Amino acid sequence: MSKKVYAVFQGHQPGIYNSWDEASEQVKGFKGAIYKSFPREIEAIEWLRECVLQAKEPVTQELIDLIKNHIDKVGIESKSSLSDPNGEIIIHTDGGASPNPGIGGYGVVLQRGHWRKELSAGYKLTTNNRMEMMAVIVALQALNEASEVVLHTDSKYIVDSVSKRWVYGWKKRGWKKSDGKRPENVDLWEILIALLERHQVEFRWVKGHAGNTENERCDALVAEARKYKNLLVDTGYISS
Repeated sequence: MSKKVYAVFQGHQPGIYNSWDEASEQVKGFKGAIYKSFPREIEAIEWLRECVLQAKEPVTQELIDLIKNHIDKVGIESKSSLSDPNGEIIIHTDGGASPNPGIGGYGVVLQRGHWRKELSAGYKLTTNNRMEMMAVIVALQALNEASEVVLHTDSKYIVDSVSKRWVYGWKKRGWKKSDGKRPENVDLWEILIALLERHQVEFRWVKGHAGNTENERCDALVAEARKYKNLLVDTGYISS
């Protein structure tokens, strides 16, 4: 009887194993384990690679590296495509309050390869700019590891403040603008700056209500969030 190779995609420690004793330890007691046996290592690697490319949720960089190392070992071509699922993350955000200030909400759409996630929340009393900022903050906080991100927002307030580096000047002057006045939303800017230091973020401004599918989806999430029964309290706005 020929020796089998076992590939574990979802388990305690995903990877390729040369015996069932080793592989079974990785799937035993693991809810939703995904694994398969193969007659040859090259077939196991190909199967793992397809699992990665079709994954609906982010895949660990450790697994990506492991597969690439096996590809180098056996000489399979096109390992570069494995970078796609864990590569650039696309984020769309929107936020608003009506009236301003008033009942507000934010909406977020995160995408990476086939993976997609939506986030939203509503607040009793807040402002347009705070909800736009909250959307960006929540989106970046949802990422489990430092990531490359392209973030789409229709907020000129955020895009200009970051890309033109106004916010960094405010912080350097002890949170004072050039006219000596304190900028608004310092509590949120402090959080956002820390996140921008962790992630590599490229901001892209999009025109609101102009037919951009994901921007429109975020706008719909905002509208839905403002109707939630249990609206949250924006303590930063209340205390400012």
